[in-house]
Amino acid sequence: MNLLDNLNPEQLAAVTLPSQSALILAGAGSGKTRVLTTRIAWLIQTGQVSPAGIMAVTFTNKAAKEMLTRLSAMLPVNTRGMWIGTFHGLCNRLLRTHHRDAALPQTFQILDSQDQLSMIKRMLKALNVDDEKYPAKDLMYFINNAKDRGQRAHEVEAYDHVQKRMAELYDLYDQQCQREGVVDFAELLLRAYELLQRNHPLRQHYQMRFRHILVDEFQDTNDLQYNLLKLLAGHGEQRGGALFAVGDDDQSIYAFRGANVGNMQAFERDFEVKNLIKLEQNYRSHGNILDSANHLISNNAKRLGKNLRTDAGLGEPVRIYEASSDLEEAQWIIDEAKSLMAEGVSKSEIAVLYRSNAQSRVIEHALFAAGLPYTVYGGLRYFQRAEVKHAIAYLQLMDNPHNDSAFLRVVNFPTRGIGARSIEQLQMAAESYRVSLYAAVPYMTGKAGTALGNFVKLIESARFETQQLPLPEMVRVVLERSTLLAHYGNEKEGQERIENLQQMVGAATQFVQEEGFGMHAPAHLGPQAAAASGTAIVDGDGVEVLDGDAPLAAVMSPLSAFLAHASLEAGDAQAQAGQEAIQLMTVHSAKGLEFDAVFITGLEEGLFPHESSAREMDGVDEERRLMYVAITRARRRLYMSFTQQRMLHGQTRFNMKSRFFDELPEHALKWLTPRVQTNWFAGRKSTTAWDDATFREGGTDNHIAKQIAQKSTSGNGTGWRIGESVSHARFGEGVIVNIEGGGSNARAQINFGAAGMKVLDLSVAKLERIGR
Repeated sequence: MNLLDNLNPEQLAAVTLPSQSALILAGAGSGKTRVLTTRIAWLIQTGQVSPAGIMAVTFTNKAAKEMLTRLSAMLPVNTRGMWIGTFHGLCNRLLRTHHRDAALPQTFQILDSQDQLSMIKRMLKALNVDDEKYPAKDLMYFINNAKDRGQRAHEVEAYDHVQKRMAELYDLYDQQCQREGVVDFAELLLRAYELLQRNHPLRQHYQMRFRHILVDEFQDTNDLQYNLLKLLAGHGEQRGGALFAVGDDDQSIYAFRGANVGNMQAFERDFEVKNLIKLEQNYRSHGNILDSANHLISNNAKRLGKNLRTDAGLGEPVRIYEASSDLEEAQWIIDEAKSLMAEGVSKSEIAVLYRSNAQSRVIEHALFAAGLPYTVYGGLRYFQRAEVKHAIAYLQLMDNPHNDSAFLRVVNFPTRGIGARSIEQLQMAAESYRVSLYAAVPYMTGKAGTALGNFVKLIESARFETQQLPLPEMVRVVLERSTLLAHYGNEKEGQERIENLQQMVGAATQFVQEEGFGMHAPAHLGPQAAAASGTAIVDGDGVEVLDGDAPLAAVMSPLSAFLAHASLEAGDAQAQAGQEAIQLMTVHSAKGLEFDAVFITGLEEGLFPHESSAREMDGVDEERRLMYVAITRARRRLYMSFTQQRMLHGQTRFNMKSRFFDELPEHALKWLTPRVQTNWFAGRKSTTAWDDATFREGGTDNHIAKQIAQKSTSGNGTGWRIGESVSHARFGEGVIVNIEGGGSNARAQINFGAAGMKVLDLSVAKLERIGR
């Protein structure tokens, strides 16, 4: 079959573009993965590039594997050696190949977020740093954010003595990582960027090699990732290749992770993009759902602009329900879900979305009580489970005994009589002799020295015993010798943990098969035997380096590669698909997924949009994009709900419906309950550029309330009016945005700005009017 068959005109135009940088604005459900993979296949089939001349970057391992699977089905090519993967995976591959130039040991190991935090805590303790003044988590975020911006410790601007100290600790952390031969996730990208930036021959080699670079989910790139792409594409250099960026600025919802939606417009400008193609044909949702999404997102001013369309017809209207409480909302979801299942909709095709994880408790309880199976999407993945991480730590010590994080995780697990005091003495010895904890063990004496020495003997004997064993057998031996299986076998509920550990043998078997190591290759066998397969080039010092054409089997031992794979998999943001059950998840977790029926719950001011958006630049725009993502997850049925009151964070909140309802087209909606609540945004096109500016200054609610107040009277018997400015002894100044009840039973919902939204009993609260 012809590769170009069944492509719509916009998809065909994108796939067959000439060799120039291009931006593909791909709407939700518009077939972007198909466009990306077909573009790669078409370039190869038409002889414009070899498989080795393509780099394709995705944001999840799942997306990368799907792309490789589709390519294999399209073309008779071996995809194993192709550079298709996540940013972190490809940077890991680059650094493994050129570890000497990157000043890394060949067997460097990757710290996931938990290991990174443990290492920072250990460092702070060793330095006697006040962990209340400099919390380990805060330092971790400080370091990662700096790296995501491409900054080393000396490049961070220190505005005060706290920032200056954080930068000093960042530098000490980097030194410790270098001593131990480990890198964190952010370091993978920064180290790769620095390597290419300073090594001209190496950069030129990869620029000449990768004539076509394709990037998925471009709107999710951070500044460092975009700068790395510019280096590889030769921006500003004559030999640059073509950068084919696919993304959707309307689905940029990861600003809190450092994603910069402005990179799409920057790319258009930096690369003088002449080819901007919009994929607007949606193959997922019915018309009423798409109309709702289009109307909503049109309220965002800073967007490249597109309008989703479908040939599937209008379909069912979007159903809207107002509940009196979160309990009633949960019961309504259950009733509707049962009706959907009676119509033949699979449980796994029903998704309940919420803005905050805290909302799930009531829904989960109701589902449990109703006997309906459910799963909370995005729970712990396999390589994040505690028992699996223990086994990985033993394997890490087999590969690199100087990994202090791995050493500390298992030196006394299962327990072997090595207490906190012994560890403290060992750390002092390691600090004194400037060696790893493992290397410091011979300096220990007495009972502690004996116990620690036995642990080292255990690792060394296991290394010797498994020297010629293939990876799956090595894993099996380590599980036994570490006594992990015996330990969990003695636990009352340890069977599930044992099954998880035993599954690691299967994971190792699958890994060596997929990566081409061979089932019988010794796990410790390094890349020396295969080193000659690469094309030789010379770095700035005249030292020969590997090209990187070969798969992992040529540059890493099976064990090292498996450990890197485990770390990358554990850090992957994309969770695995759920079981046959109703799916519960946050809207952020839902991105990239689709379901026959979707419930968007908790659509109330302060919850969705979240109250934090008032304090952030373009915060409401980001919330609106999040709502757009939620709407476009639905194929056939879409439900939205809000409640008059909700128990959240231990407090009862009295709510007003979300402003987003006023941004939806009336013709697409079906209200299941009477529309009785006050409309905050009546007669106002929401969030224009001027309104956003007002909102950022903390004045939007004040502006809206005053609009309502002009139409409002004080006929509620309270003497107060919506829109009045008031002062409270505890909460400060605020604006009345809603009044419920009358007389002695009246309550007012008041926005106190920084203190948040409060509901006060007017007969008790001592409010004072402002401006009279």
